[in-house]
Amino acid sequence: MNAPRLRARKLDIRNGHVDLSHGAGGRAMAQLIGEIFAENFANDLLAQGNDQAVFSVPPGRLAMTTDGYVVSPLFFPGGDIGSLAVHGTVNDLAMAGARPLHLSASFILEEGFPLADLQTIAQSMGAAAREAGVKIVTGDTKVVERGKADGVFISTAGIGVVPDGLDLSGDKARPGDVILVSGTIGDHGVAIMSSRENLAFETQILSDSAALNGLVADMVAACGPHLKLLRDPTRGGIAATLNEIAHQSKIGLRIEEDALPVKAEVAAACEFLGLDPLNVANEGKLLAFVAPEAAQDLLRVMRAHPLGKESAIIGACVEDPHHFVQMRTAFGGGRIVDWLSGEQLPRIC
Repeated sequence: MNAPRLRARKLDIRNGHVDLSHGAGGRAMAQLIGEIFAENFANDLLAQGNDQAVFSVPPGRLAMTTDGYVVSPLFFPGGDIGSLAVHGTVNDLAMAGARPLHLSASFILEEGFPLADLQTIAQSMGAAAREAGVKIVTGDTKVVERGKADGVFISTAGIGVVPDGLDLSGDKARPGDVILVSGTIGDHGVAIMSSRENLAFETQILSDSAALNGLVADMVAACGPHLKLLRDPTRGGIAATLNEIAHQSKIGLRIEEDALPVKAEVAAACEFLGLDPLNVANEGKLLAFVAPEAAQDLLRVMRAHPLGKESAIIGACVEDPHHFVQMRTAFGGGRIVDWLSGEQLPRIC
């Protein structure tokens, strides 16, 4: 007579919570991974169940990135830590012109975290990965004692392939190059802050969190030889990113305040909170530096994509031994756009 098979009860996702056994390497951990992560991230490579993913790589140069996500709150208008982790990793690869292929994801879970919230985060990650055309192919799960984390922390890594002949880098900008932004700035940071501080505005402000690889693919296909660099202005916003590029390329930058696309509700919220939209984080926008002869073509291509409908030319590169970023204000004056000395909004991604 065969011995009766022991069947573990399915996770009580609606009412259950993460406990230390879910990170202990035994049956409970396998069940958590199987019923939440593997189910929501399902793909052929992950289904192999190994401690690594083995795959073939298309022709081209490899691009690799890694990032950690500690955003607070975990759920915010327009997204959550799960979709944000996918979008941020995909975008870091896309800024090199790479076609993102695969991601890894490592989870630090706090004891007592609701399984229902973890399921929502995993579903969001899976949906974001499928929409971006990437696979989450391997990962890791650890559980720490109550009070030793803040619900969930996620670390990711991603790889992609850069087409031969494309070389986008922060040191490639030259005087005369034109600067474009793919849409309104400051949306993500203000969405996080309004949610964190329970601020209510007449119009809900949503995070712009999105995967930009589709937009970048269109830009590269149309204007690849003329593109100099791409960068997503996340923490520190437009101001920090422009200063980074000015120093990398050893040039000056001049931008026009009137040209910067800012939603009226974001501008009002920034004024109320004492923030400068130039310093506020974005998670679904990019800056593009392009040779002047291709600027109008690139703008047309960007505006034709759903994620670039509000693209604008905001300035140009100039000779400047001091590598300053300067802005002509709406009143016709000028000011230096400097780095922040500290962090304007902590735990933003």
